[in-house]
Amino acid sequence: MKLLIINGPNLNLLGTREPEIYGEETFEEYLLILQQEFPTITINYFQSNHEGEIIDKLQEANYDYEGIVLNGGAYTHTSIAIRDTIAAIEPPVVEVHISNVYAREAFRQHSYFSAVCEGVIVGLGLRGYELAVRYLM
Repeated sequence: MKLLIINGPNLNLLGTREPEIYGEETFEEYLLILQQEFPTITINYFQSNHEGEIIDKLQEANYDYEGIVLNGGAYTHTSIAIRDTIAAIEPPVVEVHISNVYAREAFRQHSYFSAVCEGVIVGLGLRGYELAVRYLM
């Protein structure tokens, strides 16, 4: 099985960005742990701060992956274009948020993605990615 994890804007700053919310571990450090936990699955990773690059990667993934884990970051709350791409591709997409967006600012409580995703995991820290991988298996 081949899965793709896509992280959106500012998630390249994990480990230093608001550690009281997002923790002190970088995603690259966590990815190594995740890949060790699932040695029979190919887990690839892509991060971008650019909406169009995320759309391009989702479209490419349509042909190469059995599932996608997506943390769209702020684009979750703003991007109809990414939402439309999720709806147009075949692989199931699980939406993940590290923090509990429902305990934060009101603007973070709406997702354009949720209705076209297979499921949503919110507020469980980086462990949400592991749970998404387990579901997609």
